[in-house]
Amino acid sequence: MSAPRTVDVIVIGGGAVGENAADYAVRAGLSAVLVEAELLGGECSYWACMPSKALLRTGHAVAAVRRLPGTSAEFDPAAVLDRRDGFTSHWNDESQVQWARGAGITVLRGHARLTGERTVAVEDGPAGAQTLRARHAVVVCTGSVPVRPPVPGLDTVRTWGSREATSAKEVPARLGVVGGGVVGCELAQAFRRLGAQVTLLQRSERLLQGLEPFAGDRVAAALRAEGVDVRLGAELDSVAPDGDAVALRVGGETISVDELLVATGRRPNTDDVGLEAVGLDPGGPLVVDDSGLVEGVAGQWLYAAGDVTGRAPLTHQGKYAARIVGAAIGARAIGQEPETWAWGEHAATADHTAVPQVVFTDPEVAGVGRTAEQARDAGLDVRVVDLPIAVAGSALEADGYDGAARMVVDERRGVLVGVTFVGQDVAEMLHAATIAVVGEVPMHRLWHAVPAYPTISEVWLRLLEAYRTPS
Repeated sequence: MSAPRTVDVIVIGGGAVGENAADYAVRAGLSAVLVEAELLGGECSYWACMPSKALLRTGHAVAAVRRLPGTSAEFDPAAVLDRRDGFTSHWNDESQVQWARGAGITVLRGHARLTGERTVAVEDGPAGAQTLRARHAVVVCTGSVPVRPPVPGLDTVRTWGSREATSAKEVPARLGVVGGGVVGCELAQAFRRLGAQVTLLQRSERLLQGLEPFAGDRVAAALRAEGVDVRLGAELDSVAPDGDAVALRVGGETISVDELLVATGRRPNTDDVGLEAVGLDPGGPLVVDDSGLVEGVAGQWLYAAGDVTGRAPLTHQGKYAARIVGAAIGARAIGQEPETWAWGEHAATADHTAVPQVVFTDPEVAGVGRTAEQARDAGLDVRVVDLPIAVAGSALEADGYDGAARMVVDERRGVLVGVTFVGQDVAEMLHAATIAVVGEVPMHRLWHAVPAYPTISEVWLRLLEAYRTPS
C-alpha cells in the first residue's frame, strides 16, 4: 500500500448525497475526494427515484388523458422500459464522473473503510489499495440497504428488491409485492399498468403507514380499481419454489407469482464502513447533530448525511443535509463558528418538522410536516381542516376529479405544521405548503396569498375559508 494521500475532505459514498457534500466542500475552497464502490450517482440515479418515476410516468399520463372526454390513449410497455434505460444512462456513470471532475472533485473507485482518526483505506478499486488522510473531515454518505423479513423459505427462491424491479428488462406476467410502503405501492402500480397481474401483501391494515390515514386508504382504493389484489392484514407465512415460479403461502392460501418483490423497508448502511475503528458500533444509524457531526467521536472531524443517519431517509433531505455538512466543514476549516442554531445556515432544522414527501402513485400523495397524529403526540394545540379537492382547477384537470386535502394547524402559534394533498397532479402544489410550514407563515397572512384561477391550488382558499369559519 502506498504512502497516505492527504486531502481536506474525504467523502465515503458517491450517491446524490455524497456528491453534494463533496461539491459544497469544494465550493468552500477545500479539496475533496469522493470514494464510490459502485456507480457514481448512487441508488437514486440508477435504481430508485429516477427509474421508478420513469416506469410510472407514462401510465400516469395515459390515465390522465383517459379522464378527459373524447380521448383515448395507449402505450407500449417496451417503450417505457427503453425510456427508463435512458434516464439511467443505461447504468453507465461516465456523465456523473465528468460532472464531479468538472466541479473539482477527485473520484476514486473502491470500497472505503475508516481505519482511524481522519484515515480511510480504499480497497478493491482499479488503482489498488490506497490510504487517504483528511486534514479537516471525513463524511459518511453510504445510504441504506434493504431489510428482508424473516419469512421461512425466502432465501430459497429468487426475489426482487427495489433494484431488480426498477432495472427489470421484462414485465412479469404475475408479480407479488411484499410491503405496502412507498416502494411497494409505486412499483405495484407501475407494473400493473405495464401489464402484470399484481398481488400486494401488507401486514398492517393500511398502506403507507406514517402518512395521514386517508392517503393510504385512497391509494389502496385506486390500486384495487386498477386490478391490483391488495391484501391488508396479510401475513406472508412462507415461500417456496414452484417450478420456475414462486409459491407464496398466505393465511392457508397459495399464490403463485413469477417474480416476488420484497419491499419491507431499509436500514442505514453502516455494517462495513469501519466504525469500530473509531469506537462506534456498526449496523445502526450514525447519530448526528444538525450540522452533521457524528456524536460519540471527539475532534469535530467525522460527519454523516443522508439515509445513513436515519433522520429523514429521502433523497432531497439527504442532499439538503449534505449541502449543510459541506458548508459547515468549510466554515470550521477557516476557524469560523458555524451557524448551528435553528434554521441557521449550518443546521438541518427541516429534518425535524418540515420534511416534504411525494408518493408518486396515481393518485399522488404529497405531504409536508407533521400528520395530525404526530402533531398531537408532540403536545401541540391541534386543529385539523379536511376538504375534498373540488375547485374549478381540479374540475378542468380531470372529469370526476377525486382528491382530498388536510391542513394541520398549531392553534397556539397560529401556523401550519402539516399539509397533505391526495389526488392527480398534486405533487406540484407541495412546495407552497413546504414554504408555509418552514416559514411559519401566520394563518392570517396566508389569507393574502391568493391562488391563481383556475388551478388546483384554489383548494388553499377553500381550506383557509374553512379554517376561518367557527367550528
